[in-house]
Amino acid sequence: MQLLLVLLLSVMGASVALANESYDCFSRNNDRRIDACSRLIETPGLPTDMLSSAYAMRALAYSLRGQYEIAIRDYDKAIELVPNYPMALNNRAWAYFRWGKPTQGLPDVEKSLALDPTSEHAYDTRAHIRQWLGNTEAAIADYEAAMRIGGRVMIKTYQCGLQAQRLYHGPIDGRYSRALGSAMIACVERGPECDPLPQGEALPPDEECYVASS
Repeated sequence: MQLLLVLLLSVMGASVALANESYDCFSRNNDRRIDACSRLIETPGLPTDMLSSAYAMRALAYSLRGQYEIAIRDYDKAIELVPNYPMALNNRAWAYFRWGKPTQGLPDVEKSLALDPTSEHAYDTRAHIRQWLGNTEAAIADYEAAMRIGGRVMIKTYQCGLQAQRLYHGPIDGRYSRALGSAMIACVERGPECDPLPQGEALPPDEECYVASS
């Protein structure tokens, strides 16, 4: 009985530790995320879906640090484990874009949208790539789709970014307007040097939004 209790407590302890690692792997703190995801990746017998997610979340942390080459290697592993992983496909496309290799990311975001046509983030990624390629009308259509699907949060994000570009002068209220639409068109027509996202990253917290647009 005592041995059984020791084994049970050991299993429970391992389960709690694994739960904590999983929680920290999804942390907003990049250092904590990388450490926790790395420990998850090294855990023997981790289920395939969880292992793929750990690689994808560690990749996201590296991407947010600007370490795109490392991030892409982790995305490669995540997608190898789960090929139809919309978030990882989209995020790898974004990492390629930010790394200066947007055409390499285009097949990824196309597949991501085929798997999940309701992702505002994937439409935003494809819009950025199309803008870089000079496909103005298609880029504008994708930004519009991102706002239509993403609603208030996505609209407010673009309001912040376009205000930082000195193209939008309306309220930062998450409401679509003709002024916002016109500002988006003007930004896309400027080419790749105009980014409608504040600081070049998607969906910042409100406080970052206002810093970017001040």
